[in-house]
Amino acid sequence: MKDNVYSGEENKKFSVKDMPKEERPREKLLRFGTGKMENFELLAILLRTGTKEEPVLDLSRNLMMKFCTIENFFESSMQDLMTVKGIGLAKASELISCITLGRRYKDELLKNENLRLSREAITEPSLAVNFIRAEISDYSKEHFLVLNLDVRNRIIDIDVISKGTLTSSLVHPRETFESAIRKHAASIMVAHNHPSGDANPSEDDIKISKRLSESGRILGIELIDHIIITKYSYCSLKNKGLI
Repeated sequence: MKDNVYSGEENKKFSVKDMPKEERPREKLLRFGTGKMENFELLAILLRTGTKEEPVLDLSRNLMMKFCTIENFFESSMQDLMTVKGIGLAKASELISCITLGRRYKDELLKNENLRLSREAITEPSLAVNFIRAEISDYSKEHFLVLNLDVRNRIIDIDVISKGTLTSSLVHPRETFESAIRKHAASIMVAHNHPSGDANPSEDDIKISKRLSESGRILGIELIDHIIITKYSYCSLKNKGLI
């Protein structure tokens, strides 16, 4: 089935009832499973009904066109949803409930994976990435984090030290090593995100790393790595030879 809900006269909109029974979203789901379903068809099943002016398949397709991707759709708010004509408070409430369940499912998977990894030594930057991502609440703001490690390089805990624009003058060794000293950490890793989406280190990032590395040597708490992370990538300054 092509991704459209029109047939016959060009400007005439047809409802689900006008479609052949085997092509209606619910019947198609029962017959073929979700693998054969378009995103807008699955959304139409959630919405159940359209409006007097907009059949449900048109309404669901308009929603997908508005947000372009599933990722954008799952990051939307009720206010975002209600900017689409035909999505009122009731439908927005139903959709945001579904979106929230999806988010919680993703968070639970990440939490369970982190629990498994927490029993293992962090020997590679990639093993720390999930832990870091779980602590970043808003990728539009910079977060600076410290991972406190025991003598076997296992994570004791993670502290978010600051949020906002980071510079070498704002990231102070005192705050960075405070919890490590208090929790008897043998070493630390630090990390922060780049809202720009570019994981390459800046001059300030390199300055921060060198300053913290020198402070760690004095305190006897080694800085193992500085990881820069984005939504889809990361960079280890240690792997680049910058620590």
